[in-house]
Amino acid sequence: MTGDDTTPQLDESMIAEAEAAMRNARDRLGGIPAEVVVSNHVMGLYELAAIHLSAEPPALAEAALAIDAVGCLVEGLGARLGDDHEVLSQALANIRMAFVQIKGVQ
Repeated sequence: MTGDDTTPQLDESMIAEAEAAMRNARDRLGGIPAEVVVSNHVMGLYELAAIHLSAEPPALAEAALAIDAVGCLVEGLGARLGDDHEVLSQALANIRMAFVQIKGVQ
């Protein structure tokens, strides 16, 4: 006990419940094609880049890192991304163009 009455105490049933939830999540994720999971992560990086570009002032270094990560995945994996490859390639081109335009204004 830490002496802090606000710290929740975990009992064995709570731990078992958490472990079961983790197994359930792993099982669900294991049933999803990897290309779908990777594509979702690419879109998360795209959104991260957009957030940094739209900041006041734009966080160009942060946006560049996220954009470069998107590029590594989209260009590096290519058609292995499946049906989403074309959409992701276009998204990459768009975010790169936005970066150049915003950087040009700075």
